[in-house]
Amino acid sequence: MRLAVAQIISGADPTANLGLIRQYAVEAKKTGAELVVFPEAVMRAFGHSLNDIAEPLDGPWANEVRSIAKSLDLVIIAGMFTPGRDGRVRNTLLVTGPGIETSYDKVHLFDAFGFAESESVDAGEKSVTFEANGTVFGLATCYDVRFPALFSANANAGAQVNIVCASWGFGEGKAEQWDLLVRARALDSTTFVVACGQGDPETIGAGPAGAAPTGIGRSAVISPLGSVLAKLGGKPELVVVDIEPSQVAEARQKLPVLANAHQF
Repeated sequence: MRLAVAQIISGADPTANLGLIRQYAVEAKKTGAELVVFPEAVMRAFGHSLNDIAEPLDGPWANEVRSIAKSLDLVIIAGMFTPGRDGRVRNTLLVTGPGIETSYDKVHLFDAFGFAESESVDAGEKSVTFEANGTVFGLATCYDVRFPALFSANANAGAQVNIVCASWGFGEGKAEQWDLLVRARALDSTTFVVACGQGDPETIGAGPAGAAPTGIGRSAVISPLGSVLAKLGGKPELVVVDIEPSQVAEARQKLPVLANAHQF
């Protein structure tokens, strides 16, 4: 299966960010990709108000993403914000494409390193998987990558690929942690991990927005045994990778961590 990872840098304007989705989705389609992954917070970058742009999954922003996916016959995964409880929003991944329509609300909120996502975001409650062209995918968002149980749950639900959409925060040691975590989650779950982060705003002349996690790049695709199949730097970029889902079964024969796991 051919996948594309679109490491973009979204801004404050949801309409302009739709333009980025269209641009990179068209490029992905030209390469023969069947699915393209965008980062978390594509609808609007962190560091800006979220309540005034949050909309339901059948709202105009999501419908425009659907239109792009339909016109290209391509599965698109992109981060948006939907209405939550108590005046907050939900940090939502929209998945849309030929015969596919689902979403995932971020479960683990980023209340760490001086940022309190829970002040403005309402947490999701459940894991989500979906199937595209015979391959099963699990979903995760940014801070979720620090919680192995979600990735194992997705794998136990049939996922061969875990997708992580992120807008990773700057900070001492944070880049190294990201690199380590995406590889560790592949090994924990013996799945491919497709990790797509927002690019580094400094590469286009914009600095980070205070404590808001605005992205560092370093998107990566990892094999079920932890090998790095692709890795990006900080700049906006599209990378295309061919994966073979049968390698998951082979990896699980060699490393049956899911079968050997004990519950405590």
